[in-house]
Amino acid sequence: MKKKPSMDKEEKALAQSIENEEWKSDLTKEEKRQYEEYARYSLNKQRRINIRMTERDLKKIRAKAIEEGIPYQSLISMLIHKYNEGKVLIR
Repeated sequence: MKKKPSMDKEEKALAQSIENEEWKSDLTKEEKRQYEEYARYSLNKQRRINIRMTERDLKKIRAKAIEEGIPYQSLISMLIHKYNEGKVLIR
């Protein structure tokens, strides 16, 4: 179970002022567009990794992927993503 991050008074006041839209950006439209592009690129960037696992586990993953109708690499990636989001727990 994830713990909610706690904030001190100063952080709460800052968060509230942001929610109340008391802050104005001094970026030009071009600068804002460029930063949005950087963020989009960095969030969607995929990297290759190598992972060692037993032959038995790999066969089971491949079989499950076939059942789901997706490539086994996509299944592994999906499982890692769900774990990172707290939707899969390890006992």
